[in-house]
Amino acid sequence: MCMLIVTGYGVTTDPASAQGRLEARYEASLAGVVVGKGDWAIEISDDQYSASASGGSSGLLKMVSSGKGATIAQGRMVSGQFVPATYVSTITSDKKSETIKLLMAGGSVKEFGIEPQPPAMPERLPIIDAHLRNVIDPMVGSMVRVPGTGELVSQDACRSNASVFDGRMRYDLKLDFKRMEQVKAEKGYSGPVVVCAVYFKPISGFVPNRPSIKYLEAQRNMEVWLAPIAGTRVLVPFKLSAPTPFGTAALEAIQFVTVATPSKAASKTQ
Repeated sequence: MCMLIVTGYGVTTDPASAQGRLEARYEASLAGVVVGKGDWAIEISDDQYSASASGGSSGLLKMVSSGKGATIAQGRMVSGQFVPATYVSTITSDKKSETIKLLMAGGSVKEFGIEPQPPAMPERLPIIDAHLRNVIDPMVGSMVRVPGTGELVSQDACRSNASVFDGRMRYDLKLDFKRMEQVKAEKGYSGPVVVCAVYFKPISGFVPNRPSIKYLEAQRNMEVWLAPIAGTRVLVPFKLSAPTPFGTAALEAIQFVTVATPSKAASKTQ
C-alpha cells in the first residue's frame, strides 16, 4: 500500500491517489486543563466515505461527571462531493443515554429520530420540511472540500458555508479566512494549517431564549484550524477553539496520521 504523509504547502491530489485515510486523536481542554480525549477515523474512496468518532471525559472532569459518546457516519462520494446517507450518534452520561439517527438521500433528510424521545418543548422553534432539504450531517459539516487543483491549504478553504441538521437542531456554519499557521502533532502531521473564523447561526429546532444558543450566535472569536487528508481535496479540524466564561475551550489533535492510497480506477489500470 502506498503511504504518503502530507507535510507542506501546495498539496495536490496525485492522479493515482484519489483516496485517503485519517486516524487522529484529540485532547479537549478548558482554560488549559485537559477534560476529555477522543479519536476520529475517516476513510474516503472514489465513490464512498465513512467516518467514526468516539471520546469521553477525563482528568478532573471525570471525577465530577463521567460521559462518553460515539458517532458513525457514512455516505457516497459523487463528483468529489460528500452525499450523506446515514448518521448515528450516541451520548451516555451518568444519568442517561441518548441516540440520534438520521437517514439521508440526495442532500435531504428522509427520516430522523431521538431515542428515548425527549419531552416536548412548546417554546422550541419547529423544524419545517424546507429545513431538512439541502443539508448535511454534523460529521460532514466538519469536513471541508476545496474544489479545483490549486493549493489545498489556502484561503480558499475558508470560503465555506454549511447547512447542518444534527437530528435536533438546524443551523448554519460560515467560515472566513483569518491566517496561516504551522503545527506539529506528537505523531503524524507536521506542516501548514489554514485558520478560519467560525460563525454559528441557529435556524430551527432550538429554544430562542436559551443562554447557550445566544452566546454561540454572538461569538466572533471561534476558530477552526484545518489540515489536509492526504490524497484528497478535503481538510478537517486539527484544532478548534472558542472563548467561554470559564476560559478558552479547545480541541486539538495530538495524533494526526493521514495516508494517501491508490484509487480503485488507478489500481485496475496497473
